[in-house]
Amino acid sequence: MRYRSPGQHKTLADFREHLRSLDPAFDVDEVLEGADGPLGRPLDLGGHVLTNRFAIHPMEGWDGTREGLPSEQTLRRWRRFGRSTAKLIWGGEAFAVSEDGRANPNQLFLNDDADVPRALARLLAEVRKGHAEMGEDPDDLYVGLQLTHSGRFACPDGDPAPRLVVHNPALEAKFGLAGDLPLLTDGELEGLAERYVRAARLACDAGFHFVDLKSCHGYLMNELLGARARPGRFGGSFENRTRFLREVLSSVRGACPGLTLGVRLSVADVFPHGPDPDTNLGVPEGWEEHLPYEHGFGVNRDDPRRFDLEEPLALLGELRELGVRLVNVSLGSPYHCPHLQRPAVHPPIDGYWPPQDPLTNVLDHLRATRACKAACPDMVIVGSGYSYLMEWLPHVAQHELRHGQVDLVGLGRMVLSYPELPADVLAGRTLDRRRICRTFSDCTTGPRSGLPSGCYPLDPYYRGMPEAGRLRAIKGERRV
Repeated sequence: MRYRSPGQHKTLADFREHLRSLDPAFDVDEVLEGADGPLGRPLDLGGHVLTNRFAIHPMEGWDGTREGLPSEQTLRRWRRFGRSTAKLIWGGEAFAVSEDGRANPNQLFLNDDADVPRALARLLAEVRKGHAEMGEDPDDLYVGLQLTHSGRFACPDGDPAPRLVVHNPALEAKFGLAGDLPLLTDGELEGLAERYVRAARLACDAGFHFVDLKSCHGYLMNELLGARARPGRFGGSFENRTRFLREVLSSVRGACPGLTLGVRLSVADVFPHGPDPDTNLGVPEGWEEHLPYEHGFGVNRDDPRRFDLEEPLALLGELRELGVRLVNVSLGSPYHCPHLQRPAVHPPIDGYWPPQDPLTNVLDHLRATRACKAACPDMVIVGSGYSYLMEWLPHVAQHELRHGQVDLVGLGRMVLSYPELPADVLAGRTLDRRRICRTFSDCTTGPRSGLPSGCYPLDPYYRGMPEAGRLRAIKGERRV
């Protein structure tokens, strides 16, 4: 089934009708106010004032070196993040704290045998350079580094090499994993905690303003939050399941008192989806056989097709008590429910066609962000899901900001094709429709095929690479 995408609406009125037909609790601002409106309203982070409300999400580029250092492609992406004129660069990159925690062989990581301090300094220099190229003051930027371990989805050498913290029969069946794979011990997790702290110290020394402890998308910290079936001090009860995140946060705060703490959090998830053999639409495969569903975070145990925000909102309160000021709200996982995590017109090569209108999933993101902001109004909340809105993105973003539903509008895929979109919106310029992300999912299909992540359809740099031809051939052979 194909749905009408936002870009197919010729007028804002038509898009607004579509949006409100899905949920009348959402609306748009008809008139964009640029830097004089909510998108240009200053935000005081406590000693640092952001002069606009755009943020850039962290992304894995699959374009570092095998030693875990940035390549020229990595540096180009960071320079383009700076060219966005967004004042908050959230993590910029998913930086693995250990070699076995990489999600791909070209992910940046804390390599004990490499000059990591110089690498981090180069990333900061490039994002500042891009900002200066746009006539912006680089000192206005607030830049973080996202620290991660891929856990279940680790592929440090190209083949799956999962580092499990809990067994989940549904996921293990979906990905063909043996149900008797060993779990990381409590002692091994404590060793990983020390590497998070070491990476945070390096980020602080390099000049990063904050670190994000990645707790989203099914990776290690996120999976621990739902590890009801795990024995020991890091599983079972809510207190135990949140212990690893809380202890790492406390340790980083003690080791780096001047470093701001952030968490990107999947506040809700759903049962793993896969393609229906007859329609290729995404379906929750055999969910009734796993009731009550005791896995995942923010999942309704009696109907895991639905969210349950009770524990995630309780965790937000605990994070606030631990001194976390920045929270970036996300949903789901790109591995088992990409339609939710990354709403798109076209699925990635290993995906499925969206089971419902992708705009519905954008509203899931906005709704979850509203709930987080209402629960913790004094925290700085970054929202996700905006790229699918295409040319109508600024109209929805301005409306959400105006009504206090979010503090910062996070952009991911959009800045791969059109990094200057925030600059154009703030300046009141007409958007360049030729560069707007149309969610073709090549930035995901590329990495799924072992290629760098980039916008192959719309960015001339990637369109001219040899990998673009390889990607077209792969898509032709394995079309979803």
